[in-house]
Order: sequence, then structure tokens, then C-alpha cells
Amino acid sequence: MHRRKKILSTVIIALVSLIISCGQQADQNEILIGEYSSLTGTTATYGLSTHRGLMMAVDETNNAGGILGKKIKLLTEDTQSKPEEAATAVTKLISRDRVVGVIGEVSSSRSLAAAPICQANKIPMITNASTNPEVTKKGDYIFRVCFIDPFQGEIMAKFTFNSLGLKRAAILKDIKNDYSIGLAQFFEESFKSLGGEIVATQAYSEGDADFKAQLTALKAANPEAVIVPGYYTEAALIVKQARELNMNMPFVGGDGWDSGKLIEIGGESMNNSYFSTAFSSDDPDPVVQNFAQKYHQLYGEKPDALAALGYDAGLIMFDAIKRAGVTESSKLRDAIAATKNFRGVTGLITIDQHRNALKPIVILAVENGKLVYKETVQP
Repeated sequence: MHRRKKILSTVIIALVSLIISCGQQADQNEILIGEYSSLTGTTATYGLSTHRGLMMAVDETNNAGGILGKKIKLLTEDTQSKPEEAATAVTKLISRDRVVGVIGEVSSSRSLAAAPICQANKIPMITNASTNPEVTKKGDYIFRVCFIDPFQGEIMAKFTFNSLGLKRAAILKDIKNDYSIGLAQFFEESFKSLGGEIVATQAYSEGDADFKAQLTALKAANPEAVIVPGYYTEAALIVKQARELNMNMPFVGGDGWDSGKLIEIGGESMNNSYFSTAFSSDDPDPVVQNFAQKYHQLYGEKPDALAALGYDAGLIMFDAIKRAGVTESSKLRDAIAATKNFRGVTGLITIDQHRNALKPIVILAVENGKLVYKETVQP
């Protein structure tokens, strides 16, 4: 009886070893890349768009033969739109899944929570859309493919002051959001340097739904424009409620406005609004149009900037692996840092000495309830 148990035990161990061995063999034919993204929560549309764009990059790369004779395998974790969940997600991807690189997140607050973990473990991270300059300051393994807020704030200040011809602006910012606080600061500094005046500043918190008190206070200061450097979830409600208070001046935002939900929530109230972003599906550039058509065929809708940035983040990561010739972390980091004039769908991308992307910015307007491409501004 004991002999039979011993034989059975030996067989089981052998089978487990064989299964593990097969699993390890399969792993040798894959390159594991982690994604942490807001698939649920307040900015779920961002996360879904990013994931779709990134999956397009994965599928195109694999269909073309993969990299280094291997296929890319994307492992995705949901941040639930929360910074603490972003940290948990990245920890899982690195410690449990052993990914060689990480892509994410959309929100600067979440990227700031996760970046130190990637840095401590020496795992290269590329954020697709976190524009706060502090993100890449977390270490030499942290990169981005989007522009940074000082550039975005400067461009929107110039657009408001020069193109719209408005000299008196008010600011309504999200005091719990690193992105919103930073963009408000950079807009204000640039606007004042041009000769403009910030006549009033009010604040709200992510998740708020009633902004009438803040808007009433801003209206009393008689601004010619109102700057809302936040996310579409609150921005659309803010503009809608402002119109109800007969605040008919232009409203101006940043790339946090870029979601199909903006007009779905705000409706016709969003007319006479403008925002900066990284991409427009109406850009006539053939590279943009090719991407937009493929995305529409897959998902039945136009891609937004988050989809385009997810796509570019993936392609830059994969291109760096190809150039490095290995997935060893320091060599992969060096290859990402060496990215120059990469032709993405969001323009030519060069990673500078601070691991930020030098790239163009797009300005969109809302006219007759639709997004209208206005111009592209080079860095």
C-alpha cells in the first residue's frame, strides 16, 4: 500500500513537473507586457480607449511575426480609477506576473502612485497620457509618450489670449487631482506672462456634481473665458451648469476633456468650448486616417486621443525591445530613452533627456455639438 502511494506520488510529481516545464517552455516564446488602466470607475472611457489602442498595437506586432521570434502577451489590471489600486495593480504585474515592461496610466495621480514601484524594481514604464511633469521625475525607468503640462498650459494660454483674443480668464480646478492642479498653474503663469489677467479662481473635487456656487462666484468676476483643467466627467457638467447661469463665454480645457462622453453629457452646452489634446481623427494625415479606419472597423467608432496614445505607447515599447535585442531591463530602458523621431499616430515622437516626449499638440473646438479640428502646434 505504501509502495503504491509512493509510486502514485512520484507520478503526480512528475506530471506537475512536466506541466510546469511545458508552461515555462511556452513562456519562453512570449514577451510579457503589463498594462494598468482605468477599465472601471470615473474615467473608465479613458481606460477602455487606451486598452483598445494598445491591443491594436499588440495584434499588429504579433501578426507581423512578433519580436525577437516571440509573441507579445499583454496582461491587464484594472485600477478602478483609483491611485491606491494603481499601486496594487503594478505590484501584481511585476511581482506575480514578471512582466518586462509596463504601460499606463492615463491619470497623473495614478501614474505617480505606480511609478516608484516600477522604478524600485527597475521595470521600464511608459505612461501614455499622464501629463504632470512630476511623473517622469520618479526615476530613470519612467517614460511618457504624451506631452507635458507646461507645454499644454502654454499653448492653451496663447490660444486663449492670441487666437480667441481674450484677456480676462477665470480658473475652476480639481483640488484633488495632480493633473488639474498642475495644468491650472502652467496656464496661469503663461497667461499672465502674455499680459492676461486671472480674475478669479475656484475649486471642486473629483466626483462632485453641483458646481453652481463656484460658477456664480466666477461669474461675478466677469471673466471673458473660464479655464477648466479637469476631466470630462466634471467638465461637461460644469459647462452645462454654466450655460444655465447664462455664462456664455468660451470654456477652455486640456486633454482631460477628450472623451466621447464630453458631448454626450454636456450636449449643445459644450458649443463655444476648446481643448488641447494629442490627436484628432479628422486630421488629414494619411497615417492618422489609416489608424482611424482600422479602429472604426474593429470597434465601430472613431478613436479618441487615449486610443491613439495607447497604440503609440505599445509600438514604442515594442520598437525599443526590437532595438535592444533583449528584454533585460537596463538595456530596454536605454533603448526607450534613445527613441528619436518615432512616427506614431500622434505625430513624430522623440524622448528627451528627461524621458518626456517632444511632440505636437492638437486643438479641438466644439461647434454645433461636434468636435472640430482647429490646428496642430509643433513643440
